[in-house]
Amino acid sequence: MKRESSDPRAGGDRGLERAIVLVLLGEDDEDRSWSRAELGEQLDVEQDDLARALAGLLESGVLEQERGRLCPSSAARRLDRLELIAI
Repeated sequence: MKRESSDPRAGGDRGLERAIVLVLLGEDDEDRSWSRAELGEQLDVEQDDLARALAGLLESGVLEQERGRLCPSSAARRLDRLELIAI
């Protein structure tokens, strides 16, 4: 049986992307946004790895960025409310 690691670095960029989305969607305050530095500290990852993962999530529309602050897109929030995003 394959066991998933709780380390956000496990699984490369995909694992880190998943960890980023779960952190951002895990906020009770939907108006909360994060800086790259805050996410890097929260997830304990290198800024280069974080930048690569964020670029993919921003490009695909999973995340939005305004004035250097990151938050889930409205589509990602909707999927979360529909319980289509699971841990």
